[in-house]
This record gives sequence, structure tokens and C-alpha cells, in this order.
Amino acid sequence: MGIYMEEEEVIKKNMALAKEKIYTVEFMEALPEDVRAELIDGQLFYMATPTAEHQELIGFLHGNFWNYIKSHKGRCKVYLAPLALYLNEDSSTYLEPDLMVVCDPDKMREKGCYGAPDFIAEIISPSTQSRDYLLKLNKYQSAGVREYWILDAKKQTIHVYDFENGKKDTYGFGDKVSVTIFEGLEVDFGEFGSGS
Repeated sequence: MGIYMEEEEVIKKNMALAKEKIYTVEFMEALPEDVRAELIDGQLFYMATPTAEHQELIGFLHGNFWNYIKSHKGRCKVYLAPLALYLNEDSSTYLEPDLMVVCDPDKMREKGCYGAPDFIAEIISPSTQSRDYLLKLNKYQSAGVREYWILDAKKQTIHVYDFENGKKDTYGFGDKVSVTIFEGLEVDFGEFGSGS
């Protein structure tokens, strides 16, 4: 009887999943410009408007990357959301990372990036936490993203996933964090919010 009950629960869950609507990239591209959402394996996730702190943090990070690339006359480019990421070039995943660095110009087209960026940073909020730590982490790693940072402004932590070298480290907002994909780039989070 116990086994039957477990099987019955599995069947009910699968039926519920089958009833969920599966969305496509075409649906995403037809959304009004003021509606922000992401699509992961056909599942739609609406995104909240970023907070001022979120924007300050992503601006700080963007400035560090932009200045480094410019001073080294690099060919990589840094992009901020909202810009589409067609990660697997399929019809079921459409993302808008907070920040991405793309070093292969052939991946960039008018609508966004097609294929894995070299670097992605996401700033979590309570509504995106599980997606950033689980779904997106797995998607980014399997697609070939070289480095992924998850920034948590509330806990003042930076989780660095160096996929190329199989490493994960955690830092605080007072630390200097090296960017693995760029030799010599170190982001000093002690400067964030100091007006420097």
C-alpha cells in the first residue's frame, strides 16, 4: 500500500507539471518592452524592478570591468541587463543576466548574445535566489560560461564560481576579488559605497 501511495503522488505531480504552460523564446520576444521576464526550460519567471542598491552594485561592477578592458585595449565587451542571452540557442531558454562579458564578437547580434558569455554576474533578490543559485548556475556551467559571480547585497557576499578550474570561493564586501578570466583584474569591494 505504501508503494502505491508514493506512485500515486508521483503521477499527480507529473500531471500537474504536464498542465503547466510551456513558453518559448518567441513569446518572450513578443512581450511589451516594459515587462521583464526570463525563460528557463520553457518555464516563465517575471522579474521585479531592480532596487537602487542593485543598480549601484551592478554599476560599480560594470565600471571595474569596463575600465580594465579599455586600459588593456581588450576585445571583450561588458553588457548590462536588460539584454537577451540566448544561452543554448534553443527555443526554451531566454535570460537577462545583470552583467555579462563577451569576448567572442561573433556571439553578439542585435537582439543579444547567442551562446555562452565568458563571465556572468547576477545580483540576487529574495525572488530570484533559488534561480540564481540552482537553475542558472547549472545552465551557465553546462553551457560553457567560464566564470559566474552571485552577489548578495543583504548578506554582503560574493560567490565566485570558476567553472574552468572547478573552484568555488566566497568573499565579503570588504574583500578584493580576482577575476579569473582577466589576468590582473581585482575588484575591491571595500570601495563599493565609499564614493570612490
